Amino acid sequence: MIKRTLADLKPYDAPNHFKMTAMRIHGKEETGAENFWVGISTFLPGGGAEYAYEDNPLEKVYYMLEGEMTVTDKEGTKYVLQAGDSMSFPPNEGRHLINESNKAASMLVIINYPK
Repeated sequence: MIKRTLADLKPYDAPNHFKMTAMRIHGKEETGAENFWVGISTFLPGGGAEYAYEDNPLEKVYYMLEGEMTVTDKEGTKYVLQAGDSMSFPPNEGRHLINESNKAASMLVIINYPK
């Protein structure tokens, strides 16, 4: 067993994300987790992630801890995730993220490692 606290976490740069802080909780480097990693992403108002194209072979799950985020799919359909909501993404599914509110938003992010 490995316990981690908020004080243990270190921010890292998430490619194509803006006005946000990403911190990995569990993963290969942090705790030796081999199949997936878990992190917290905190987005300031107006923060988000550019559209991620469909060439990403990883599965993702977002679970909103606080605030709200708008997720847009390739067809332009928008989904607003609020605290307690979650969304899963199969491999190779693109998405755009934006915090359209005036409050910071935090989400738990779970992503598998490539096989």
